[in-house]
Amino acid sequence: MAESGDSRRERRRAAVGTALFALGPVTVAGVLPWVVTRWKVQKPVPGGLPAQLAGALLLGSGTAVVANSFVHFAVEGVGTPAPFAPPKHLVVGGLYRFVRNPMYVAIAAAVTGQGLLLGQPKLLAAVALGALPVTAFVRFYEEPALARKFGAEYQAYRDHVPRWLPRLTPWRPESPSGTGPAL
Repeated sequence: MAESGDSRRERRRAAVGTALFALGPVTVAGVLPWVVTRWKVQKPVPGGLPAQLAGALLLGSGTAVVANSFVHFAVEGVGTPAPFAPPKHLVVGGLYRFVRNPMYVAIAAAVTGQGLLLGQPKLLAAVALGALPVTAFVRFYEEPALARKFGAEYQAYRDHVPRWLPRLTPWRPESPSGTGPAL
């Protein structure tokens, strides 16, 4: 079925808005770690090469997860992750089938990865401290706002998909007719 011109324009606006919103995660996961460390590698790196390899893996996978999440917001949600331009549809595809907050988890992984890669414990402390306001924001603003906007659909999602620690298997929501998975 062909997509209408209005629908294409909405998706294009969502993609542009999401790309602009990407400045937030880029700042948190890139600029702030640089300000704190100037990306200087501590010699010797605590934990040595294994810590650096784990750090590189966390940094790379965190970056990929954030990019994937942005795509899902623009394409599936037809909106952005930003509260001022929220998605029109609840985003439950892709990595959102495993964990409700893949972007926050991925940003924490990317900053933790930089801490391990550079041997900079300051970044590990920053992740731990940053988790407090993020958790409060999710629990007291984001989740109630999603519950108001998406009602039972969000409640079903919330009942099956954990907030922070990913499921081992993807959640497959029931179809509206109740005859099986919608995905």
